[in-house]
Amino acid sequence: MIDPRSIRTFLAVCRANSISGGARALNISQPSVSNAIAQLEQSLGGVSLFERSRSGIQLTPEGEALLRRAEAIDSLMADVQAEVSLASAGVTGPLRVGGTPGALVSLLPDAVRRMEARIGRFALHVVERPDHDLAAMLHRGEIELAFVTTGIEQPPEGIEERTFSRDPFALIVGKQNDHMPARLSLRDTTHMRWVLPEARGAFRRQVDALFMAADIPVPQDIIRCDSLLTTKAMVRGSQRVTILPMQVASAELSIGVLRAITIEEAQFARSIGVRRLAGGRLSRLGAELFDTLIHSSKL
Repeated sequence: MIDPRSIRTFLAVCRANSISGGARALNISQPSVSNAIAQLEQSLGGVSLFERSRSGIQLTPEGEALLRRAEAIDSLMADVQAEVSLASAGVTGPLRVGGTPGALVSLLPDAVRRMEARIGRFALHVVERPDHDLAAMLHRGEIELAFVTTGIEQPPEGIEERTFSRDPFALIVGKQNDHMPARLSLRDTTHMRWVLPEARGAFRRQVDALFMAADIPVPQDIIRCDSLLTTKAMVRGSQRVTILPMQVASAELSIGVLRAITIEEAQFARSIGVRRLAGGRLSRLGAELFDTLIHSSKL
């Protein structure tokens, strides 16, 4: 049986990158930390969890595997007190989710509205991160669900994904481009000034694929920006244009401050959905959110 205190000690050593640093973080003696690590290694079958060097510690493969579990346990324990406190106040949660900006805005607001109508009060924490950070956060237990563009590539090992909606791409323009037609080819936009995504994730790859389909290079006169709010604000107040899924710009399109132009090369729609740990058990609120997405799916 593994002593939970030894897991906490191991995690402190990893975060401090040394035995002495872990001891200082826990406010215990260095020999106590060394003994706890030795006992943990013995409990795990006599494995070695890390090697020491002048620059700190170097995790072994066994240590890397334990670190992923230790981080997940630490995240779980951090939520225990908050969950009990919220339950006493009649609030469900907390639930921590992450996602890329476009996927979050496309799926989460409607799901939250539906959940509020069905289960009442709940605590939800939402963070925006690039695709490559979200998988690590899932493995560490920092989030339960990751809202992402789906169907581009196989999910990382140990992670599964499900698609809930599809959303067509369009050229998004402001009032200063009212003269533009309702439909065009990207080959007709080479003279234009652009705002396009910076992060090299699935969303940017799909946007780049549209220019490839038109057999033209990605524009040079370009502002790279991952903030959807900033992107839409720049397009709204200038002659710059962008490419976004229709749902991402739906609020501005509905009041007429932005306009969507059909792109001839946009023969595919963006798929959006959720990634989660394969075979992992969701919290009560996590399961509620996932079920809400299933029941409201447009597929």
